[in-house]
Amino acid sequence: MKLSLDRISKNFGSQVVLHSVTASFDQVHTLVLIGPSGGGKSTLLRILAGLVPADSGTLTIDGETVRFEEEYLLKHRRRIGTVFQAFNLFPHLTALKNITLPLVRVHGLSIENAEEAAHQILKRFRLDDHFQKRPAELSGGQRQRVAIARAVAIKPRLLLLDEPTSALDPEMTAEVLEMIQELRREGRNFILVTHEMGFAREVADQVVFLAGGRIAESGSVEDVFERPASQECSEFLARVLKY
Repeated sequence: MKLSLDRISKNFGSQVVLHSVTASFDQVHTLVLIGPSGGGKSTLLRILAGLVPADSGTLTIDGETVRFEEEYLLKHRRRIGTVFQAFNLFPHLTALKNITLPLVRVHGLSIENAEEAAHQILKRFRLDDHFQKRPAELSGGQRQRVAIARAVAIKPRLLLLDEPTSALDPEMTAEVLEMIQELRREGRNFILVTHEMGFAREVADQVVFLAGGRIAESGSVEDVFERPASQECSEFLARVLKY
């Protein structure tokens, strides 16, 4: 995946959330965004997903410039799989129907083809025994795995994961991280926002440290974690890796 961010900025009212964010990645498979809370990571991920338009700047993915116009963004969203920390599953639908609904309504599959695809992906991620359960009947880890399966089912060009384990206990976190690692081994391109520093070091090709709405540092895992160039990144890692 080639990714270019050129002076991406975003304000919410008088609050500056992203300020002239600029970075370029020629070939990246797994990009991990780290940094303090409120630094702009989730907003940047939503811009990448086409859920929030940038106020200014240019975003290019694999040579295609993303236009921040609603008609274009509707098409862009159909090619991006997004997973949030709060699962975002429909509570009244079963695991199976949570996956088939976007395949039918957004991607135009027949109900039969959508159900076949959903059953295949649930089986692949060891969730086939739970296809008739609603979210309230699933564990937190199972709910997040269904959310990831739903994102993967649309065969996205890019998978975006925003703190997918933040609401989970350690055992459920391990379930979800194993699933993400499996997707990485398959060669899927994804961008991950996480506070799980150990996992970030294990899966990332490139790391971006975002703080105060700016990229303070970016580079390989070794460069950012072992030889941080900025004091801000160095102090952040010292805090989060202390215990």
